[in-house]
Amino acid sequence: MLNLSEKHNMIRMIAEKIARERVAPRAKEIDATGAFPWDLVDIYNKHGFLYLMLPERFGGLDGDITSLCLVIEELAKVSGASSLIPLAHNVGLMPIMVTANEEQKEYIYNKIAEPDKLYLVAFALTEPDAGSDASHMRTTAIKDGEYYYLNGKKSMITNGANAQFYTVFATTNPKLRTNGISAFYVERDYPGVIIGRSEDKMGMRGSDITELIFDNVRLTRDNLLGREGQGWDIAMSTLNLSRPAVGAQAVGIAQGALDFAVEYAWKRVQFGQKLADFQGIQFMVADMATGVEAARALVYDAAHLLDMKVYERDKMSAIGVDKMSAMAKVYSADVAMKVTTDAVQILGGYGYTKEYPVERMMRDAKATQIYEGTNQIQRIVIARDIFRKFMP
Repeated sequence: MLNLSEKHNMIRMIAEKIARERVAPRAKEIDATGAFPWDLVDIYNKHGFLYLMLPERFGGLDGDITSLCLVIEELAKVSGASSLIPLAHNVGLMPIMVTANEEQKEYIYNKIAEPDKLYLVAFALTEPDAGSDASHMRTTAIKDGEYYYLNGKKSMITNGANAQFYTVFATTNPKLRTNGISAFYVERDYPGVIIGRSEDKMGMRGSDITELIFDNVRLTRDNLLGREGQGWDIAMSTLNLSRPAVGAQAVGIAQGALDFAVEYAWKRVQFGQKLADFQGIQFMVADMATGVEAARALVYDAAHLLDMKVYERDKMSAIGVDKMSAMAKVYSADVAMKVTTDAVQILGGYGYTKEYPVERMMRDAKATQIYEGTNQIQRIVIARDIFRKFMP
């Protein structure tokens, strides 16, 4: 059981109400059609879910990771895809929160906080040849006089087709590899920004995952986030900040599947008794519930550490926040995959049909093992941190 503050408990209750009353009735349709749910984005905006990372004077919570995790968990209980939209939006804001100067923040935050408009943000790091090895990126931002000229292609960008702002990572000096990567904010209406094809996905079908193509996009120094060559640290700090929220999404998906399977097992009668009376089912449910609670504890421990405003990569590493973030993400994602698979098993043949939500939850859960750094990469991060004390 989480020991939440009054503020956090209120946020959780609002998110739970929105999830139950507005998101849950739309979840099956969103998955079936794959249509981007702008109606839900509008609801999220009105309830501040798109503002969570903003400073308080803009209606936000000044980068409160715990609040983000609570919102994402509640939404994910009923719809993984619908939770991914505000999650990806807030991840897109994190490089700005961590590194942008005051003029950049004022400009971008004022846009996002406009009451009558919906401005989504996307985090653009991944490329066709640079997934887990993001250091291998080909997108360039070459300086010529007063301008940078951005060229290249990003892939698998969540919210890519519907965002108005992008936080984009590109190399300003290819010879320096990670030390030559810089970060920029880019607006959708800049000449040369092209929305490429959207992926036809196994799960998370109501969110869009899209190619972004940059054809000689002209940027000024005002678009540069931080310093030239600081982009790699900005990207890694962002991923450390976002991983607990991905973990919270996985926890929400797992909890939703567990809740449905438990109710089904209580009502379903086979061989003259409820499924819930069979010891085999009881053992499965016990293991599922234990995994969910353990994952939730990891997620909110990591979120609590990040709410101490440990945003710089070196400081994160020094106190083990990067390890905790990786643990929260990898464990929660693995739990979500196992719990949703077991939920399908408990429902038997019905679990394999689209009549019931657990097969959708199983498909959605798989994504959490892949994005924001695959679970294999997370294990490398964890192991490196453990062995760090022996390194010269």
